Amino acid sequence: MFDSKPAVINGVNVADVEALAGAVAADPTKGVTRWKVSSKWQGGTHNRSTVDGFEIGGEKIRRSFAIDVDEPLELGGTNKFANPQEYLLAALNSCMMVGYVALCSLKGVRLDSLEIDVEGDIDLRGFLGISDEVAPGYESLSYTVRIKGDASKETFEEIHRLVKATSPNFHNLSQAVQLKSTLKIG
Repeated sequence: MFDSKPAVINGVNVADVEALAGAVAADPTKGVTRWKVSSKWQGGTHNRSTVDGFEIGGEKIRRSFAIDVDEPLELGGTNKFANPQEYLLAALNSCMMVGYVALCSLKGVRLDSLEIDVEGDIDLRGFLGISDEVAPGYESLSYTVRIKGDASKETFEEIHRLVKATSPNFHNLSQAVQLKSTLKIG
């Protein structure tokens, strides 16, 4: 039988993604992942987070990345790197973007362009401890997706719905995530 679907669409190897989905469907333990980031203060408002890998299906995959974080001058920093809020918003956009690209690729949709803008307001009275009636973070975020390719409006609407239903960072920001804290002194 002739398969006209290309192996790579939008830079995504469709066969690899389908094989991963099949393996996880057959054995759910293959889909269990663990992520870890370690952060160390570098002085002032500068900190460096490092990644040494992740686990998938019980197997450690080595990766090495450094992520530097700072604050704008106006917030006491040196403005050398993006701040935590910018990384948080970038992480949301990037996670959703992976979802759009993967889903389009799996559906055989060729993308011409894809852009996501996200924004939100933080009232510094909460962060600075001036008012306990003001949240220290976002009350809401607004985002706009601009997508163009060879699919119908209905197909892009379905992909949009699926991204919101499956994006880990969309979930992480739209649902309460339990945080467990341990403080070690000394």
